[in-house]
Order: sequence, then C-alpha cells, then structure tokens
Amino acid sequence: MHRHDFSLDRKLSHTLALTVASAILTLALSLTAYAQTETVIYNFTAGHDGHTPQAGVVFDAAGNLYGTTIIGGTHNFGTVFELSPVAGGGWTETVIHSFTGGFDGGDPFAALTLDAAGNLYGITEVGGAHDNGTVFEFSPVSGGGWHETVLHSFTGGLDGQDPLGSLVFDAAGNLYGTAANGGAHGHGNIFELSPTSSGPWSETVLHSFTGGTDGGDPVSSLVFDAAGNLYGTTEGGGIAADCSFAGRNGCGVVFELSPVSGGWHETVIHAFHGTDGAFPLAGLAFDAAGNLYGDTFEGGTLTDCPTYYGCGVVFELSPVAGGGWHESVIHAFTGSSDGAIPVATPAVDSLGNVYGTAELGGDTTVNGCNPNGCGVVFEYSPASGGGWTQTILHPFAPVPDGSIPSSTPVFDSSGNLYGTTRGAGAFGQGTVFEITP
Repeated sequence: MHRHDFSLDRKLSHTLALTVASAILTLALSLTAYAQTETVIYNFTAGHDGHTPQAGVVFDAAGNLYGTTIIGGTHNFGTVFELSPVAGGGWTETVIHSFTGGFDGGDPFAALTLDAAGNLYGITEVGGAHDNGTVFEFSPVSGGGWHETVLHSFTGGLDGQDPLGSLVFDAAGNLYGTAANGGAHGHGNIFELSPTSSGPWSETVLHSFTGGTDGGDPVSSLVFDAAGNLYGTTEGGGIAADCSFAGRNGCGVVFELSPVSGGWHETVIHAFHGTDGAFPLAGLAFDAAGNLYGDTFEGGTLTDCPTYYGCGVVFELSPVAGGGWHESVIHAFTGSSDGAIPVATPAVDSLGNVYGTAELGGDTTVNGCNPNGCGVVFEYSPASGGGWTQTILHPFAPVPDGSIPSSTPVFDSSGNLYGTTRGAGAFGQGTVFEITP
C-alpha cells in the first residue's frame, strides 16, 4: 500500500525564496475583527474513531454531519464517520466504516456527497482491486448500520488513479470526479460514473490531461453550471514559462468541460501566472450572477511568504460579454493575521459573501503552531463602491482548539458554520468545529 498527505507533499517541497514582480490587482480591502464564537464539537483521538480529517463535513436532512478521516480507524486507513446532535447539547460520533486499505479502499481524502435517498458517496486515494483508489457508496441498512459498495476500482491506466476530489451528481444521477494521475498521458483525467440496469456502474473518461496548456494533475472537485457545463482546476500545466522558476510546467489552470455531440470539449478559461495565483488545489464555487470563485495554494505577492512561492490568493472569474472570462484577485494572503496557504474550495452564500479556510496565518503569537500561525476561517464581503472587505471569523490556536483547517465551510439552517481541522484539538489529532455568529 502507498499513502501520502497530498497537500503536505507540496508545502514541504516548496522551500526556496524567490523574487518575482508582484503586480497584484489592488482592491479596497480592509481587515475586520472577529466577533464569532468557535466551539470544538468533536476531538479525534487517533483510535477507532480515526484522525486527520482532510475534508469537510456534509449535513443530511435530519441535521446529522458526515465526514471522513484520512488516517486512523481499526486498520489505520481512515474512516467514514457520522456526528449526531444530542438532545440538550453535544454530539455523538459513530464510525460508519473503517477502511482496510484493501478492496474497500483506503485514505479517503475528499468530502462525502449525499443523494436524495440518504446514500453517501466518496473516493479513496488507495486500495481497491488494483490499489489505485476507489469510488464508493454507503447505503443505510434497514434496522441500522451501513452497507458499502465499491462502484469503481481505478486501474492506474486510462481510467486514472489517485482520485482526490469530491464527487458531484448531474440531474440524471451520474457521478463526476477527478483523478490526479493516470489517464492517457499520466496527468490525470475527468471521469463520469453512470449506473446501469444490471447493477454495476460504468466509467467513462471525459478528458485526459496532457500536462501542457490544457492543464494537468486535477486534485479538486468539479462544479456544474445551469447549462450542464463542468468547471474545475488543475494544479499543474498551463503556460509553461510562468512557473518554470518553481520547477513546474505551468502554474495551473481553470477549465470548462462542455458536452458536445459524441463527447466533451475542454476549454482553458484561465491560466495562472504566479502573481495572480499558482497551483490551485481547491475547486470552484458559483455565485447567483454566474461568477466563479476559488483560491490557489501559492502565488500572489511572492515576497510575503519566503518559504513558499507566495502565500496564495482568493480569486474571482467573471464571464465577459461576447465570450471569455476576466480574473480578479480578491486577496493575496500575506501570511500574517489574514492567513496563508488556502487549499479548500470556498463557499458562497446568497448575498455573494465568500467563505473559506487557510491552513496557516492568523494569531502568530500562540505556541504550538507553525511560526506563521495555526490557520483561519475567513469571509470576504462585497464592499460598497467596489472591492472586498475581509473578516477573520476565527484564528485557530492548537489546544484545545484546532489547527490547519483544510476544509470547505458548510452552513446549517441557522447560519452556523462547520468545518474540520486536521491538526491539534484535545488529542492533537484534528477536530470538527462550529462557528456561531
């Protein structure tokens, strides 16, 4: 079996201080104080309950939360867990499944996806019939418990390997996702899984990335627009010269995949240059007006994070009349109180506010964290007259708080925000947290 922390691999390898012209779009940005209350609703123990949740959580209709841990559980290949609210306060954790690293999979990196019937869908990076990862389904069993079905075991060939992003449904019940490696050119692909009348699911590769101008190595989730087009990011590829200083064949791209007669057509709608962002690990989110929002793991003002190629950015892509898209940098992180190194897909509310997490930054005075802080949960709100206002909803501190938030925030019906940290907490193994406005 093979295993690794995909995002940590990239952070630990980027250790050179580099100087590049940092002509970032200047926006009216102000930092406001946080006035929210954070509560840790579960501390992982590194035992049977798992530890190191890389992805966020999802709600079912009854208010239960579901998520994954990439390590721990009975066999140390991660878990699927449920958190149920308790009358009078608190939450109870139930381990739905402990992965073995064998045919059932192992190391589930991504958040789960729920269907209308309450079935859970997700991916594992390793395991399966060929040890190249799986797509799985967990279905509730009458009388209690859950049943796992492996919908697809990746071969490592044309069908891909190492799936890392969350899955998304279309209106017909087909699942779509990304594989970071494999495919026709070894740089990953976009795949579709369709249910069949006989029971098994059938996989179709919609696009295999070349690692060149079309992008390469997709590690994030996809999102549909109203017309049925798919959008996503790749960590690599794009314009080769732009991130050659980092030893990369490009800084990554944002792409659109459109259905055409007999297949799908890929269009790169933005290639990153470094100063406007680099190496997006996160997916994208739409607002009501059709603008796309995302973040990049690195890039921005490259001198602000000397041990990285910049501290990362939050960006907006707006459709242009007549065709094309225009990118704006909402914020280039500095590595101080505003945060640094965002890796999770942002969330957008009905008012157009953008929420997300950054793994570092925040309160740089607390002990037990990276010198750059334990990470933050942030909000960007459109400002009157243009630009954006940043609010830090919570800066993390390690104990009894969490550290290294790597998940997409989700809201309950009351406006409370939930997420995970993959470090610290009471046992140093990660947390699930709630932020109450």
